[in-house]
Amino acid sequence: MHTTSPIAPADDATARQNKETVARLQKSDVFRDYQQAFESLTGLPLTMRSVGAFSSPMQGSKRSNEFCQMMAATNKTCAACLQLQQCIEDAATSRVATMECFAGLSESAVPIRVGEKVIGYLQTGQIFLHKPSRGRFKSVVKQLTEWGYEMDFTKLEEVYMSTRVLNQPQYQSILRLLTIFAEHLSNLSNQIVIMEASAESPVVAKARAFISEHKTEDITLADVAKAVNMSAYYFCKVFHKSTGSTFTDYLARVRSELVKQLLLNPHKRISEAAFEAGFQSLSQFNRIFRRITGESPTDYRQRTHTPAVVGNYHAA
Repeated sequence: MHTTSPIAPADDATARQNKETVARLQKSDVFRDYQQAFESLTGLPLTMRSVGAFSSPMQGSKRSNEFCQMMAATNKTCAACLQLQQCIEDAATSRVATMECFAGLSESAVPIRVGEKVIGYLQTGQIFLHKPSRGRFKSVVKQLTEWGYEMDFTKLEEVYMSTRVLNQPQYQSILRLLTIFAEHLSNLSNQIVIMEASAESPVVAKARAFISEHKTEDITLADVAKAVNMSAYYFCKVFHKSTGSTFTDYLARVRSELVKQLLLNPHKRISEAAFEAGFQSLSQFNRIFRRITGESPTDYRQRTHTPAVVGNYHAA
């Protein structure tokens, strides 16, 4: 089980790195393939957003609800929608959160983690969990009028009443799919951070290759900088700008991935895997592995060698 911090750290450098990680996840083939399959299967929009990004996450999606599209077109950023995003983020710290907007449409967010930190959310919804009524729509019009909205309420009623309705079991099954995928993304996030997200300079590519080749050795930043013919100071800046990680963090991630591969062998001892991957002490390894993966090496081994069981989902 993951131990989850409610929000990502507040310091600018970490927040920026978290946003960069989410941006890489958004561009990854694994997310794009799943997004296409999910939307084709369910007919619902699926988006990903980073922590603290309170713009409407599904605005611009081809699957976005027509009612929500009209609201967004009337006001560049629907205040009610932004408030909903804040509430969902506050609630979705460790599990799925589902909430209704002022108009009665439900939206859900599933947290995505890198290690122990929540860095973003998968979001879907913009549906009714109960059949819409004209009485409820009149209340919506009254609220919009009080807020000073001017729009074609006849057209708005048409799209409001035609909004998709799902019952609770149907919607919970859909959210269960997202929960499983979010866990998959969390497990893959370390690999995706390591993977090349876009074209990079030959220097950084050479540095990655050097690190990969010597990851089990006692290498330093100076060793890698020398291998690519740069000063340690300049290489540090170039590497961080390209990868979004410091050399130390990147090396720790590469080594942690190697440990995960080694532990697929049920006969491999955790201490053996740690030292084979280049970690210098077990205390250092345990601390780093938990920070990067969000679980202890023992928990990881137990989970990977135990048949997966999907438990009952409880809506937040």
